[in-house]
Parts: sequence; C-alpha cells; structure tokens
Amino acid sequence: MTADLRTALVGSGAGPTVGFVAPPDAGAVRQLEELGVASLWVGGHVASVNPSPEAIAWLSRLVEQTRSAVVGTAVLLLPLYPPAILAKQLADLDRASAGRLAIGVGVGGEYPSDFAAAEVPLSERGSRTDESLELLRRFWTAEPVTHVGRHHRFAEVRIHPAPQQADGPPLIVAGRQPAAMRRAARLGDGWMPYLYSPERYARSVDTVRAEAGAAGRDLSRFIWSAYLFVSLDDDPGRARTAALDFLGSTYRADFEDLLDRIACIGDVAQVTAKLAAFAAAGARHLVVAPIGPDPVATCERILTEVVPGL
Repeated sequence: MTADLRTALVGSGAGPTVGFVAPPDAGAVRQLEELGVASLWVGGHVASVNPSPEAIAWLSRLVEQTRSAVVGTAVLLLPLYPPAILAKQLADLDRASAGRLAIGVGVGGEYPSDFAAAEVPLSERGSRTDESLELLRRFWTAEPVTHVGRHHRFAEVRIHPAPQQADGPPLIVAGRQPAAMRRAARLGDGWMPYLYSPERYARSVDTVRAEAGAAGRDLSRFIWSAYLFVSLDDDPGRARTAALDFLGSTYRADFEDLLDRIACIGDVAQVTAKLAAFAAAGARHLVVAPIGPDPVATCERILTEVVPGL
C-alpha cells in the first residue's frame, strides 16, 4: 500500500474521508470524480438470489472509467476464487490503475448459491479466505511461490509482473463477526464492517486492536473503514421507507427494528450526525451505499451538503 493511496483513503485532517459504491454509468462516475470523491467501490456475486455483476469484471470497468479516485471492491468474496488467478488479475489491474487499487475481501455465505456455483464448500469459506490472504501477498512479490496448504498446493509458481504498489493493493477485511475481526487484525490491512451501529463499530475497533496486539502487529498504517447504507431525503419518513424497502429486498429480511442502528437515514442534519458518530467511533474512511430513487443525486448531496459538516 503506497503512502499516497493510504492518504487518499483516510485523509490527513480531523474528519473522515468519504467514498461511494460506484454507479454503473460511466458519466456518473466521472461526475463524482469531478466533485472530489475519495474512492469508488464495487461488489458482486457469481450466482446470488439478486441480479448482480461479478466483482472483478466490474472492477476492471471501473479502473478504465476513473482517473484519480481510489477504486476497490466492497467486497470481493475471496473463497470463491483460485488465489493464483486472482493475484494475477489484481496485479494487472493495480498496474493499469497506476496503483489506485484497494481490495475489500469477505467470506460471503449469505447466498449459498455462490458457493454451489463455484464448487466451493460453504463450510470452508473461512479457512480458504485465510489461506488466500497469505498467498496473494506472496504471489505479489513476483517471486516463485511454493506452498502446501489445506486447500492449495503450488510448486515454483511465479506471478509477474508485480503490482505497482510495492506490497500490493491493501487487503481490507470486511465482515461482522469475531472471526472477521481476528482475520483483520492478523492478516488484513484494514477493517470494513457493515450493518453496524457506531457503538458496535467502536467495540470492534477495540477487539481488532487487542487481537493485533496479541499477534505483535503494528496497526499504525491500518485502514479503519465502515460500509454504510445511507438514505438521504428532506422528508425523513420517505428516507426511512426507502431504506426499509431496499434492505428488505436485498437481504430478504425485516429491518424495522434494526434500521435506526445500522443505517444512516433522514435529512442532511440527521445523516451528518450519524456519519459523525461513526467517525467518533474510529472510522477514518466511510464507504457509502446510497439508497433512493436517484443514488447519484444522493452521492452529490452527501459530498456537497454532508461532508462539510464532518
């Protein structure tokens, strides 16, 4: 991870930086870059219940659509991918983006159909993710790799050329559970939970720091991020309805009782206060997933009306 990329993500001032889930339209991507967005992120699945792009295909498109913003995945379902092929794809994309790549990774599991399609046992997603995190960094040295592990075996496999970033793109661990926090602390370059309250985020920061301390890791360059759903509307009731509809259809669950804790909803003042609470809890980079009939307009309002208040 280059110093410039880390600064672009976490900033150098008192307030957090803000990025967005990337819109699919290239013109909208350019518009957000012109407004100074710090980062743009893509997710994706292979065979989920909801229609979805595949993360690497969308990331490749985003690299070509952007010129200045950090681009990344939020998130890439790491256990679905052969690590050598993924290391090659990401090294090539990091070079194509002039070192602007950051990779959020998760274990998945909410859609078992993803794992059935990739012929990966759902029960192995955690161990495969841990093994792949280690292998990606070894492959990114551009030196031959010999490895005998639980899931993968290689003899003198060399992935080159290396990524543009000296140590490769930062690997930011996403998730919600203690296992994900341990993974972030011991193997990751950052932490990006989702569907959290500010209070839970603060507790997770303490847990990650404690786990890192036990492992003897220095977190001075660690990226503290949070993935947040934001529904912004001058009518708070309309914002709430939009958020409930979106989250309910995405996750096939009722969020009525959880919504006020795990989403940022309401008018400008309410959304600003909630994002500020995440910053106070330790988040230095906020990845916003906008909700509403015009997500790009929501992004513009966040940059021009909310961010100055942070």
